[in-house]
Amino acid sequence: MARYAMVIDVSRCNGCYNCFLACRDEFAGNDYLPWSVAQPESGHRWIDVREVERGIYPKVKVSYIPRPCMHCEEAGCIGPEAQGAVFRRPDGIVIIDPAKSKGLKTLSDSCPYGAIYWNEEKNLPQKCTFCAHLLDLGWKEPRCVEACPTGALIFGDLEDPESGISQRWPSGELEDLHPEFGARPLVRYVGLPKTFIAGEVVLGDRMEECAQGIKVTVISGSQELSIETDNFGDFEFEGLEGDKEYRLVIEQEGYARRELQVSTRADLNLGEIPLKPLG
Repeated sequence: MARYAMVIDVSRCNGCYNCFLACRDEFAGNDYLPWSVAQPESGHRWIDVREVERGIYPKVKVSYIPRPCMHCEEAGCIGPEAQGAVFRRPDGIVIIDPAKSKGLKTLSDSCPYGAIYWNEEKNLPQKCTFCAHLLDLGWKEPRCVEACPTGALIFGDLEDPESGISQRWPSGELEDLHPEFGARPLVRYVGLPKTFIAGEVVLGDRMEECAQGIKVTVISGSQELSIETDNFGDFEFEGLEGDKEYRLVIEQEGYARRELQVSTRADLNLGEIPLKPLG
């Protein structure tokens, strides 16, 4: 028996919304009983693409995070309040039975990820089904995955040792979206946006030159990470832990060492950091 899962590589997503449009094309106006009834023409995002903007000008980053139903192994929508209307198939896909769920509006609030939508016209909750109707016909992936032009969405069978997803699943690179929910989702991520620290080093006696190749280090406890400034004198530390204190050290032969205390309560652009020549 297959056990389906998805990996979403945020670094590959360019916000084209092809996944959303493919989902809309497949489900709007189309019933696929017993898995689902037609998605309304507007208001539902069975795969939502969230735009996350970080930093301040001129150091601004934008990430796009596709968010389908997570098909959680500890699904909050499966419980007594669901009255048997929500179930997990043997292949891991979580389905809301469109017949049994009529009138159960409270199910829309049972998902911590906000992936369940209420269809006012048909008086029932709805969500992504991983295109179960197509998988049962022999398709290898849902429409959203098929439509993704950058390969940001990866789908497969965790029980197939030859599948790409089964080989990536146990790796340390994958993250849960909102791990604090404890939901054990079957949709996991690579490259979720983290806090960054950026700045530009300038040489106090040669302001007109770009300070390339200068060592910059961030230190927190026993953790230490060093990089060199690029050919514009810029540096950037990406993927740092949020809400943490760091010591920033800048060293260059012939110049006084600089140290700054910084906090990652938010993304930081430290701007120009001049180094004073020795002597």
